[in-house]
Amino acid sequence: MEQYDAEELMQYIQERKFRLLRARLSEMNEADIAEFLGELEDNPKVMVFRMLPKELAADVFAFLEPDVQEHIINSINDAEVSKIVLAKIIEDLFVDDAVDMLEELPATVVKRVMRTAGPETRSLINQFLKYPENSAGSIMTAEYIGLKKYMNVEQAFAYIRAHGVDKETI
Repeated sequence: MEQYDAEELMQYIQERKFRLLRARLSEMNEADIAEFLGELEDNPKVMVFRMLPKELAADVFAFLEPDVQEHIINSINDAEVSKIVLAKIIEDLFVDDAVDMLEELPATVVKRVMRTAGPETRSLINQFLKYPENSAGSIMTAEYIGLKKYMNVEQAFAYIRAHGVDKETI
């Protein structure tokens, strides 16, 4: 992907060419979009974030600075929170990454985010949040694939292909 042109994107915002802005943002990688959002004032930041496709918004959110994440969470209503972005973000992140993100947010924001998570994810996140900072429990992942000693290479690869798609560590 090519380097993005912040001036071009800002011009789209100023001229209210939102279709062009959305199209251009859809071509960019998540980290560049997050960097661009970080450069914007608060109101355009939320507006641009809202115009991102749901899947892309979830990926971009993970790259945002905690203060930007908090601002976006506080700027969208509960219906949007549960429907659009945060549920997808929390469910898509590896649990330990979601915990790291939540630990940096204020308690009121964390409560709002946790309401959107599914019961299994919420339970895992709560389990991780109980560990002291920098302990083995706080930095481990719960999303891994374990292989059995008796498996041969063919069986191991078959097991990984079948069960390892959404796992962080094999």
